Amino acid sequence: MGGLRELAAPFIAPGPSGVAIRTRLKQLTAGDVEVLRQVGVHLGALAGRDLKVRCRDGLAHDSQAWAVRKRELTPQSSARWAGAITKATHDQWALARRCALAHIQSLEAGVRTLRHRLSLPVGEKGTKKAPGGYRSRREWHAKSRRLHLLEDRLARERAAWKAGTVHVVRGGKRLSRMRHHLPTAGLTEAQWRERWKAARWFAQADGESGKRFGNETIRISAEGEVSIRLPAPLTHLANAPHGRYVLTGRVVFAHRGQERADRAAANRAVAYRIHHDMDRGRWYVTASWQTPVSKTLPLAAALADGVIGVDMNADHLAAWRLDTHGNPCGSPRRFPYDLTGPAGHRDAQVRHALTRLLHWATSCGVKAIAVEDLDFTAEKTREKHGSRKRFRQLVSGMPTGRLRARLTSMADATGITIVAVDPAYTSKWGAQHWQKPLTHATRKTTRHDAASIAIGRRAQGYPVRRRTALPRTHQSDGCGHRTVQAGSDTPGREGPRPRIPGPRTRSVPPDTERTRATRTPKTVRDVRSDQERVQDPLLLTE
Repeated sequence: MGGLRELAAPFIAPGPSGVAIRTRLKQLTAGDVEVLRQVGVHLGALAGRDLKVRCRDGLAHDSQAWAVRKRELTPQSSARWAGAITKATHDQWALARRCALAHIQSLEAGVRTLRHRLSLPVGEKGTKKAPGGYRSRREWHAKSRRLHLLEDRLARERAAWKAGTVHVVRGGKRLSRMRHHLPTAGLTEAQWRERWKAARWFAQADGESGKRFGNETIRISAEGEVSIRLPAPLTHLANAPHGRYVLTGRVVFAHRGQERADRAAANRAVAYRIHHDMDRGRWYVTASWQTPVSKTLPLAAALADGVIGVDMNADHLAAWRLDTHGNPCGSPRRFPYDLTGPAGHRDAQVRHALTRLLHWATSCGVKAIAVEDLDFTAEKTREKHGSRKRFRQLVSGMPTGRLRARLTSMADATGITIVAVDPAYTSKWGAQHWQKPLTHATRKTTRHDAASIAIGRRAQGYPVRRRTALPRTHQSDGCGHRTVQAGSDTPGREGPRPRIPGPRTRSVPPDTERTRATRTPKTVRDVRSDQERVQDPLLLTE
């Protein structure tokens, strides 16, 4: 047991801090589409130049430089458009900076693994905690060359990190590289060029509380009327006063639309983003706003009605309900999803599985769901599992971050608390202590079902194993209660048994005389044997 790492305490995952909803812009005329295109192209060019300036400044950038950038953009757009562009540039640079740090950490992990395995003799077997040596001299030589390659790459990334250099592609690196593989993507150069231009457009504006409908640049009224404040060079396209353009159609938000309408009517801040989907040929608008973080319940209050333990897997969620004492109730539930296909299909599958899970939790009356605080950053390295390609693909395909974020956001609307627990040994210990006892002729408990019980018990503060060791002195209750699943004041717990009249031996069960007296003999032999057991009373003589 000394080799086991220390387990982290369970904690309540914080709720979402914002809301984002999307709907389609319908009934657009040809003039509306042309105005949206010109606004996107013009502001996209300004955003590209501003990002170039920000990347050139690097770590030397400060608030004064930010003000200079905004003043340079204002004459070509407006003060609010300039503020939105500079803020988006700052967010994009910060995201690239975090990605560079994550890449450095990944390279460091790969270098450590390569150095460890190269230091071992060829053919030496590994352990569960550390990999062994390489299988052949040829593989050892190839990995030594890769070590030099990673060390050089790591040195370059560290130098770029210290200098504040980031690598950003407006429009996306994937779409940029698709230019060199057009036959594989099934696109012509003209089609790719249209997608590339649309991905680099910019049409988003931050909200302002106190302004009309919560946004001075892109307005959407409570009734769904959309109007845009045109940049200064495009004011000749306006069809409304004050350089504004009003779209023909009206938008309707199906999800949380009334909440957005109430914010717009109260002039509370709402940010909007207009973008074009080239695959479908449709225009969409996304509305987002900040929400106050819900108050976090104490862990004991959240677990007062039990908990549902959830084990995340590559193709399904395994869940089991536990009572307040950590005992599984009913049968396990499984919520499958299919993570093949495009990103939209995968996201929909995850949302449907989580919706079914939350509906089941609501019907059970449980106010807490326990999940693992998973992080596969160190498990996806090529150097650690180089020969196990299918395992690396399996781990990389598990949407742990997306599941956790979506579950937290969706559970906040239903009043259910998400408890994150340490994922160490949950599958191993769950299968060891719970899989076999819960398997019978009509139900086959899987390893994932048993892991969900381990996750739920860890959230409740109970150990995973079902019982503690027997008392030290004898097999009774002399040294205290033997089970950890119930408190000392719980009715029906295992405790001192009541005294039953009659002999207390192994050969004779308690109260045997009463049972024999009322029993009806079935054979003559039984009657004789009963009569032989009765002794005549002793005669008392003087």
